[in-house]
Amino acid sequence: MNLALWIAAGLLAAVSLTGGITKTLVPKEKLAALKGGEWTGHASRGFIRTIGVLELLGAVGLTLPAVLDIAPFMVPVTAVCWVLLMVGATIIHVRLGQPRLVVVNLGYVALAAFIAWGRFGLEPFTG
Repeated sequence: MNLALWIAAGLLAAVSLTGGITKTLVPKEKLAALKGGEWTGHASRGFIRTIGVLELLGAVGLTLPAVLDIAPFMVPVTAVCWVLLMVGATIIHVRLGQPRLVVVNLGYVALAAFIAWGRFGLEPFTG
């Protein structure tokens, strides 16, 4: 189970890192032109960057606390925060009529919920 939780955290961290870099560095106009990025056309640049920074923090919070053994309890806390972020993303994609992205986001919700469930109770990090 520990290995499965590490793999899940690594996958979600990679997704989070990719999304965070994209939202913080790619110009708003380019994001809005991408499939799935239509929502950025209606959002301020500051909001988009804020989401990007939250995703970057998510990538860090899902992995580094456990790797460095510094506050490893932050891994499941970060996973819960990721669930909340992806619920918001799911709502946006439902409103935009993008069912494929809704499914993708629900997959991320399930993965993050698995990490939170596993690290809070099933296989917590012990110090």
